[in-house]
Amino acid sequence: MSTATKAKKKSGSEAGKIQPLGDRVVVEREESESKTAGGIVLPDTAKDKPSRGKVIAVGDGRLLDDGKRSKLQVKVGDKVLFTSYAPETIKLNDQELLLMREEDILAVIE
Repeated sequence: MSTATKAKKKSGSEAGKIQPLGDRVVVEREESESKTAGGIVLPDTAKDKPSRGKVIAVGDGRLLDDGKRSKLQVKVGDKVLFTSYAPETIKLNDQELLLMREEDILAVIE
């Protein structure tokens, strides 16, 4: 293995890149509120995990019966609302990310 190849592999793993497959999407969850509307500070254990986030990576699309790929409706940078039970939680470089199918995304928030 050449030095250039080793450098590429090292820098790629340091960047923490992830490429989902098929119709899967990687989402970074929004931070939960630390205060209520009345100003009460919530401890970490009382916070609800929000079902909103930002798309940071998308797959190539679902493979159709004719061998072509369908285009995903969401793109990198979209703010989305998703079902709370669907995502798979993964840790990448001390960052918690969610991996889910596009069908588990309910809406794109403008």
